[in-house]
Amino acid sequence: MSAERVDVEQKVLSANDQIASEVRGRLAGHGVFSVNILSSPGSGKTTLLERTVDLLKPSLRLAVVAGDVQTRNDAERLERHGIPVQAIETGGGCHLNARQVSESLESLDLGEMDLLFIENVGNLVCPSSFDLGESRKVVLLSVTEGEDKPLKYPAAFRRAGVLVVTKVDLVPHVEFSTQTAIENALSINPDLVVLSTSSYTGEGLDSWAEWLTGQVTECKQGS
Repeated sequence: MSAERVDVEQKVLSANDQIASEVRGRLAGHGVFSVNILSSPGSGKTTLLERTVDLLKPSLRLAVVAGDVQTRNDAERLERHGIPVQAIETGGGCHLNARQVSESLESLDLGEMDLLFIENVGNLVCPSSFDLGESRKVVLLSVTEGEDKPLKYPAAFRRAGVLVVTKVDLVPHVEFSTQTAIENALSINPDLVVLSTSSYTGEGLDSWAEWLTGQVTECKQGS
């Protein structure tokens, strides 16, 4: 990698980090807890969000910034659950950036929000490098991907605060060791909170909802 390319990348990340800091301040000022959800394509991000919204909507005010390369399909699915959703189409970009999130917040009422989900583009490489102003990064790993995914994409797992193993109802039908996958992830980041879930059966969703609710409470107390 040339020195010129490194310099350009550093400038891009520096500019992004400045905007991310502003986003974080805006959210914190309103007592809004936010999660940046990272995963490979097809890990079940949108389905998990749909189930999570249904669980939390009675008690928390929710909103979603939904990122995708093309289409508003995921955003439209989430809108059907009756919460504010802002869609971002990157037009080929492999990740969301802080400016896109900042602009999306202009259309959301932060004073009427407790919890913001940022659904990043399906990719475990680029999104891990870009701070979006979130409170926590959450990384998803489905049982259909292989337990070595944390070792192949360590940055995403190193920078996350939570690992959600998804689609655990499929474990009997695939060659996947949940224990090995979790051990691999913890070898990268021993501080990860680990949750196992199935959006199909509902397994583990209460624990995920409880973690989110607890974080929202702490955020409100600190604002």
